[in-house]
Amino acid sequence: MKKFLVLGILFVLPLVAYLFFASGVHNFAKLPVLNSAVGGIENFESLSSEEITFKDKITVLGFLGKDIYNKQGNAFNLNQKIYKKNHEFRDFQFVMPLPYGSEKAAKDLLDELDNITNVSEWKFVFGTPESIMALFKSLKVSHQLDDNLSTHYVYIIDKSGSLRGRDGTLKENESKVYGYDASSVADLANVMTDDVKVILAEYRLALKKYKADRTDGFREK
Repeated sequence: MKKFLVLGILFVLPLVAYLFFASGVHNFAKLPVLNSAVGGIENFESLSSEEITFKDKITVLGFLGKDIYNKQGNAFNLNQKIYKKNHEFRDFQFVMPLPYGSEKAAKDLLDELDNITNVSEWKFVFGTPESIMALFKSLKVSHQLDDNLSTHYVYIIDKSGSLRGRDGTLKENESKVYGYDASSVADLANVMTDDVKVILAEYRLALKKYKADRTDGFREK
């Protein structure tokens, strides 16, 4: 009897687990799209002269401003709580638009961050104050840039260039979230970490489904 019980458990548990995860794929809650008309960054120049774009990338977008040293704490918070955990995801990047003249300060910050982790997906781009303001305004959020063209808030931009966050529909009594306060370790750890996991999982599931569909297509042929 004990032998059959063990065999039954070995058979039933994997089946239950499969059904649980299979249903999860279909009922997975996506991070809502809050704005599908965010401006592009193709007209900005990068430190490495590479073209930086939102297209086909999951981007954490931040505005450290022309007095970048005053926002170093924010950068280190983001690096520790968000970047280090996710930078190995192939299409994940951090983009920080800065005004021309901030190149040396950005390079110094990169050098400091490089002592902690691989900074290959930290992208600093440079433009005029007008282009930075235009990009920020295209987010259509209630936050404001200060006189240094900076804000404590960072934003999640998906592969289609849309702003993602919480619109109050995922959970009862949930607050709307358009951005994440990088000066608050609690906000990054308790809110942004979860939202980044959700959007990365969304694209992982989409990739798995794409690969499965291709495999099924080859089998049919």
